[in-house]
Amino acid sequence: MFFGEGDFIEHLNMTADEASAVGSQVLRRLLAAAEAHTEAQLGFKLDDEAEFPGGPPHDVEQAVFMLAAFWFEQRESVLVAVSAQITPHGYDDIIRSHRSYTFG
Repeated sequence: MFFGEGDFIEHLNMTADEASAVGSQVLRRLLAAAEAHTEAQLGFKLDDEAEFPGGPPHDVEQAVFMLAAFWFEQRESVLVAVSAQITPHGYDDIIRSHRSYTFG
């Protein structure tokens, strides 16, 4: 994982006890999946120095955390009385500005 589990727990606004009750394995898996999905959307790895000299910008980190948190909150297979979303609002806008496009 590129981003830290502790930062993700802080993003979720969870206490150490709450994070421990959920299980760090669950949180790590969600964060790793969000990172992999974001890399697929970008078209390059988060640690690609050619694309992100000095590391990913803060808005990309925010997008990864938003996606992982969204998946954490939407773990149920059925949503009742809520409008369904594929990704959290703003995720695509953030990623679009950094995406590597190829034509041909």
